[in-house]
Amino acid sequence: MSMTSDPYSPDPKRYDGRMPYRRCGRWGIQLPAITLGCWHNFGGDIVIENQRAMIYAAFDAGITHFDLANNYGPPYGSAEVNVGKILKDLPRDEILI
Repeated sequence: MSMTSDPYSPDPKRYDGRMPYRRCGRWGIQLPAITLGCWHNFGGDIVIENQRAMIYAAFDAGITHFDLANNYGPPYGSAEVNVGKILKDLPRDEILI
């Protein structure tokens, strides 16, 4: 993945079977076996380019579920803001928060 300002293009092989998915509930939502928790690594004190690299790498590996809460940071709430800025570049219909 390039760290330039080039637009992000998800890996077309992200659903090639490397990541197992499991059905959740009666609605058939498919959750990846691994979720990316966005607590300390996505606060306001971490460089946004590093956060972006982590999310893009996770998404390219088939991780589509991102764990957030309004007190994640530090400071509290900053992870929601930062992750929101990054996720806007991903296909929204493939993301679970």
